[in-house]
Amino acid sequence: MELKIFTLPTCSVCSLAKTVALDVAEKYGVSCRIVDMSTKEGLSESLAYQLMSAPSIVIDDDVVVRGHIISEERLKEEVQLRLKKWAARSSSE
Repeated sequence: MELKIFTLPTCSVCSLAKTVALDVAEKYGVSCRIVDMSTKEGLSESLAYQLMSAPSIVIDDDVVVRGHIISEERLKEEVQLRLKKWAARSSSE
């Protein structure tokens, strides 16, 4: 599982979004990557998810939030949901 935080240098709440996402990723042992949308590579990746504003968060290929801050509690719920789905798939194989 990978948690991606899409940010912009001009974003006033992106540092808070990064802090929340990094804390949640560490708590659940999932990888976390910060994507700077002001770079060519970051813009290209953000457009693949149809993201036009920051902060935005993607877990694997699911867009969790577009262009606003998400609470730590809500992000934990999103991560837990995906971990449960992954565990259920793994146990049925």
